[in-house]
Amino acid sequence: MAISISTRRLAATLIASAAAAVAAPAANAADPYPSRPIRLIVAYPTGGISDTVARALGERLSDQMGASVVVENKAGAGGSIGMDAVAKAAPDGYTLGFSSTSPLTLNPHVGRVNYDPQRDIAPVMSVMYSPVVVVATPAFTGKSFQDLVAQAKAKPGTVRWATSGLGTVGHVVLEQVKSKAQADLTLIPYKGAGQQLNDALGGQFEVMSTNASPALTQQMQAGRLRALAVGAPKRIESMAAVPTFAELGFPKANLTSTFGVFAPAKTPPAIVARLNAELNKALSSPEVRDRLLKGGEVPTGGTAAQFAGAIREEYEDNARIVKEAGIKAE
Repeated sequence: MAISISTRRLAATLIASAAAAVAAPAANAADPYPSRPIRLIVAYPTGGISDTVARALGERLSDQMGASVVVENKAGAGGSIGMDAVAKAAPDGYTLGFSSTSPLTLNPHVGRVNYDPQRDIAPVMSVMYSPVVVVATPAFTGKSFQDLVAQAKAKPGTVRWATSGLGTVGHVVLEQVKSKAQADLTLIPYKGAGQQLNDALGGQFEVMSTNASPALTQQMQAGRLRALAVGAPKRIESMAAVPTFAELGFPKANLTSTFGVFAPAKTPPAIVARLNAELNKALSSPEVRDRLLKGGEVPTGGTAAQFAGAIREEYEDNARIVKEAGIKAE
């Protein structure tokens, strides 16, 4: 039976439509990255140094990449809630995380996390390290870190040391000092740095360990709080008179908090490389660097491979430290 011209035309139309439908996803897949907004999950509350730095980076990335970067705060569980959201997101480069490395290197050793820190998340770039500062409040009568240790040994339990939480880097610092000095220090754990700082100003405890921040710097400059020691590879420019823990004879307490940008595992290597290049460029901009330095933070940068290697090493170190000190989260 012969096929009519109209039937042939209909068949041709259907074939062309089907070809177009098949080609459409391919065309979409070939869209240049980024072609839509990028979500940047910050694993901590608004107003802190991590939130401030993440938003500054987001602004620079928006300008550089031509796509808006939307910052979303998902705080809780020492950063683990935010990192869990990153781990479970589609690995397409449109969901990123900004966090300290603790949810990957410390939290798994002190409590349960709902992701595999080594398989579910891809490091993109180290952004900064935040020194851990031990600060004296109005309740402390001594003048130096040596006085703190001497008082804790002479009058066991009378020196109260506050941290921003159980199982945090500040808690690890405390345990390292206790172990080395054989001093009886009383742990006061908080659930975040905000209330900790308020109570410090009110003299509710003698000392605290916390990350450097603009708010902390402001209080120290006003003379309300005094830095006694800092965890950092070398003295911090903005606190040049404050010795490091290594200088004071406590090298294992000489710890910092490293912050960086992360992506879900299986994010295409080309996208990770593009993000790394753009983040290094953003970090070198005067507005971002100045914001970090004014708050006592130290810009880092580097490749994704370097960041991943540092995280693996920190994970192994923390496993040993936590086991030796018997540190546990709530």
